[in-house]
Amino acid sequence: MAAAVNSGTRWTFVLDEPTRILIVDDDPILREFAVVHLASPSATIDTACDGAAARSRLRQSQYDVLLLDIEMPHLDGFSLLKEIRADEALRNLPVIMLTAHDDIASIDRSYQLGANSFATKPVNWRQLSYQIRSIVRTNRPERVADQTGSLQQ
Repeated sequence: MAAAVNSGTRWTFVLDEPTRILIVDDDPILREFAVVHLASPSATIDTACDGAAARSRLRQSQYDVLLLDIEMPHLDGFSLLKEIRADEALRNLPVIMLTAHDDIASIDRSYQLGANSFATKPVNWRQLSYQIRSIVRTNRPERVADQTGSLQQ
């Protein structure tokens, strides 16, 4: 099936609100791709090469979302996620598992440990951008319910 042509559609940044993202992956090429594909005038992208380095970054800066690989040296993604959910200061940080593991056990364990979402490699960067935007918007602390129960910013 041929792809639909969207010649009249103007290209825009998906991450169009101030957003701080931490990408944790032991693959330097994936980290570089993430910076290139997710960066925008409004998005700040930081990277860490493993869970231990991410732990240090999380103590130094505040992030709106964490993209976390599962299989890494020193401290794997599952272990870091477990630490994050046990830490009062980080427990509400949205976490998207970003991994080549697409098996049921990895997916189930990620959600059982508290992941907000799950994405697989190879990465569709546009789709991931929308996923990040949705999760960040849903988890912004300044969103409050008005009298009618609808959310306002």
